[in-house]
Amino acid sequence: MKITLLGTGTSQGVPVIGCSCKVCKSDDPRNERLRTSAMIQSEGVTIIIDVGPDFRRQMLSNPIERLDAVLITHEHNDHVVGLDDIRPFYFRQREGIHYYALERVFQELQQRFPYVFEKNPYPGAPKITMQHLTPSIPFKVKHIEIIPFIVIHGRMEVLCFRIGNLAYITDASAIPAESMKILEGIDTLIINALRKEPHYSHFNLEQAIKVIDQLSPRQSFLTHISHYLGLTEEIQEELPQGVYVGYDNLSININ
Repeated sequence: MKITLLGTGTSQGVPVIGCSCKVCKSDDPRNERLRTSAMIQSEGVTIIIDVGPDFRRQMLSNPIERLDAVLITHEHNDHVVGLDDIRPFYFRQREGIHYYALERVFQELQQRFPYVFEKNPYPGAPKITMQHLTPSIPFKVKHIEIIPFIVIHGRMEVLCFRIGNLAYITDASAIPAESMKILEGIDTLIINALRKEPHYSHFNLEQAIKVIDQLSPRQSFLTHISHYLGLTEEIQEELPQGVYVGYDNLSININ
């Protein structure tokens, strides 16, 4: 199995419009971050986690012929507004793309994309098949078993996912005890680390490292990174062994 980090930035992306800081002006491609998303591939099955406003560009940079499922962590715009760009997959596959999310998220999507959910949609509309998830209850996409679990994003409950020995966590500021139990024994952890300073709805670097220390995975990668965290090469020098700054288009093989 392989995970590709399609985007590792925050809701504004990096560079931030109008910003002239050293990160936003960097010519190192590792410091250019699209909105957070990831792609899981295993034995011909492809799953996308979150479809934000950069989804089209991400798919052009990481071309695939078939999309089997989309997992949605939560309904914030930087995680869902690329929904319309699944149309090429729908047209090619001639079947609704399976979306997996909390019922609350689908209610939001129906308000933001009413033309997708009409009984008689116009011919060019994308089609999705809604699959409601229950936290801690495993489900399968083809042969891939996935365990959704809850993290806390400020005051919001967000779904994240354990897939085999991989755990993918984004937009978390706390992880409940029952979710930490689900994460026991993982080999690879992807986790958000917004910046060094505290934030009300995201882990900062210190908090992310604390979670990594508790879970002790073999390797960990940081995502959902803002320009405030600093230059990739400088932050990497500060990190413990086995912890890496994630960057766009990084592919990681999972044992």
